[in-house]
Amino acid sequence: MSRAPSRQTPPWWFDGSPVPLWARLLTPVYAAATALRRFCYRHGLRKRTHPGVPVVVIGNLVAGGSGKTPLTIALVERLRQAGLVPGVASRGHGRTDLQTPRWVEAGSSPVEVGDEPLLIALRTSTKVRVDVDRVAAAKALAEAGCNVVVCDDGLQHYRLSRDIEIEVQDVRRRYGNGRLMPAGPLREPLERAADCAFRVLNLGQPEGTEVVKPEAVATADPAREWPMSLEVGMVVPLAGGRGIPLSAFVGQRVHAVAGIGEPERFFAMLRERGIGVVPHAFPDHHVYVPEDFDFGSALPILMTEKDAVKCRGFTQPGLHAVPVTAHLPEAFWTALLAKVVP
Repeated sequence: MSRAPSRQTPPWWFDGSPVPLWARLLTPVYAAATALRRFCYRHGLRKRTHPGVPVVVIGNLVAGGSGKTPLTIALVERLRQAGLVPGVASRGHGRTDLQTPRWVEAGSSPVEVGDEPLLIALRTSTKVRVDVDRVAAAKALAEAGCNVVVCDDGLQHYRLSRDIEIEVQDVRRRYGNGRLMPAGPLREPLERAADCAFRVLNLGQPEGTEVVKPEAVATADPAREWPMSLEVGMVVPLAGGRGIPLSAFVGQRVHAVAGIGEPERFFAMLRERGIGVVPHAFPDHHVYVPEDFDFGSALPILMTEKDAVKCRGFTQPGLHAVPVTAHLPEAFWTALLAKVVP
């Protein structure tokens, strides 16, 4: 079996253990580089470009997964319901040819366009453009008829001028130890969060037995901080056929596959529902081959929807995708749409 090791988050970021000396020594270098970059954009030494239509950037200060893709999908659907024509700009992490801009189609290969952009395109049927140059991607979307651009990730891509920023946080991890990389998980200093119009807290799945306590989501500024829950949809067999309720797997053992920023989040969600999990964590954006699923037993295989888009050509039975849908308070959408369409 060909198996790549999972990328591990440094333990000291979130578990309170001592930060290694080498990480503490490198952090001031990283801090200086990021501060200089922000200074150049803030004072006009480096140019920002606006595509001429409203731009909404979804991102995070913490390295790793936080739930940006489900929020992007939900936002695109809400914008469309409001009568707008949204498009999504993405770098396309994990694709092999980063230098070639591409439109993401239903038949696109995740190797060429990236797994997250392909998932967004499949779920929303909206225009998605992948390009390392997000300014060029936003302009291409505007020229293609989109009247609002949603940038999936890109909080730190300052060259693209934006109208609204949304910070997404995993409520269980928050900012970790609060330090900049590599001593901590922060891509930018904590004060950068104040620039974001909205902070969305990913609470996870509401049906789980692990309850997030109210004090975990308390904030001094409730108008800027919004809870997001992820509802699990019908489990989809990749070989075709009708969807299956996730409850059908309760009391069973399954192989759980996750090649995302935080695989344990997916495994915990299944365990919370009474499913026996045999975990298989792969690196984020891993390119799957059939041999990756030779686990030595014929248990059902449950995987995230992001992983499943990279396995559409497989004929191996037993593979299932577990889709999720983001839900936020109606007041959040009202406040957000008021800023997009004043």
